Amino acid sequence: MSSLPWRLAAIVRLGRSVRDQKCRFLHVSGFRCGNVVPFKLSDIGEGIRDVTIKEWFVKPGDRVSQFDNICEVQSDKASVTITSRYDGLIKALHYKVDEVALIGDSLLDIELDNDNGPHGNPPASTTAAVVEEPPAAAEGKNLAGEDGDREGQGPGNGLEKALATPAVRRIAMENRIALKDVVPTGKGGRVLKEDILAHLERISAGSAGNAGPEKPANGKAVPIKGYTKHMWKTMTRSLSIPHFVYSDECTVNKLMAYRNEVKDNLKEQGVALSLMPFFIKAASRALEKVPQLNAWLDEDVQELRVLGGHNIGVAMDTPEGLVVPNIKNVQNLSILEIARELNRLQELGRKSSIPLIDLTDTTFSLSNIGVVGGTYTKPVILPPQIVIGAFGKVQKLPRFDEEGNIIAASIISVSWAADHRVVDGVTMARYSNLWKHYVENPSFLLIGA
Repeated sequence: MSSLPWRLAAIVRLGRSVRDQKCRFLHVSGFRCGNVVPFKLSDIGEGIRDVTIKEWFVKPGDRVSQFDNICEVQSDKASVTITSRYDGLIKALHYKVDEVALIGDSLLDIELDNDNGPHGNPPASTTAAVVEEPPAAAEGKNLAGEDGDREGQGPGNGLEKALATPAVRRIAMENRIALKDVVPTGKGGRVLKEDILAHLERISAGSAGNAGPEKPANGKAVPIKGYTKHMWKTMTRSLSIPHFVYSDECTVNKLMAYRNEVKDNLKEQGVALSLMPFFIKAASRALEKVPQLNAWLDEDVQELRVLGGHNIGVAMDTPEGLVVPNIKNVQNLSILEIARELNRLQELGRKSSIPLIDLTDTTFSLSNIGVVGGTYTKPVILPPQIVIGAFGKVQKLPRFDEEGNIIAASIISVSWAADHRVVDGVTMARYSNLWKHYVENPSFLLIGA
């Protein structure tokens, strides 16, 4: 979780308040009671350029203190809760839920209380000049600068400029629409979100009139955002890796019997126990014997960094797309502790609210496509990792026992994808055999043998 550091543009105009009009210059280290200032979305790291507003914890008229939760935002990598740097009164929110905000945009306006303390004040070396303007010059603007951000070729160009909020500009940019081409219906000639959508429909209808019978008459622009946007970047990089896949099948009769014996008791304790915690622990136990697979590859210097902690990622389907959070230091956890961590991540995934700390520093990944269906899959490596495993669904199949008798066996398939630049087939087969040994013989997995 992070709080927003203060960043203020060079010139901020006071609003229509008579009290504020008496001010000529204002040092940011001395904000006065009643000042309405923009609360901007600062850089939250990890190369994030924009976020989607997932939930507001405040509304206009609410009073907040420092460190109170303001909103939850979703980037292409993680969910982050934004907290207040100030004591004050919320005056206006600039975004609705599911709208996209860019880094540097004003999220809301806040009227500061008299005492904002050292945490609330920006650096004393930063100064903002407040310049009085006549009412005519102030027309169409607000303190956040939302309406003052206009499209055109600069002052004095003689062209009519478009009025729009940052969120509307974002939609226009994603759909490659010039705001000057959109018919505005908002107050004072403002371009609204509805105007953009209507413009897109007109373009689509026009294209349909000129299209041949094989082209669709209508369509809908769906921006790529959230976890899906991160998947775009990661998978593009992943497919430059020379993969090779090693597959096998595994009998899980003993494992299912053990799990079924204890799952009801654990459910009463609030823990849902699937087969996945056993698969995760088996992956960690096998890595203890083949540690070179728990590694990151630095392609620039052609160096493999073998890592000590087993931070095992688990692919999850969420409303925002595929995401791979990880369970930290699995080598130190019991099956029960892994199950609790997995339950926690699954609950966050259902709300698309997985924090960044649970998504970083993954060393080895697993995917259980079997929970959806399917027997075989070829998983794709998530760089800088060098291996990923995937499991199919459990199937009841005929197999031979040690005496040659046909029996019903519970079988899953497993496929390991490895980076063939640094992993050879023999190493991968050795690792897979170890993993299979622990899954087929859970007593060895549980006693640490």
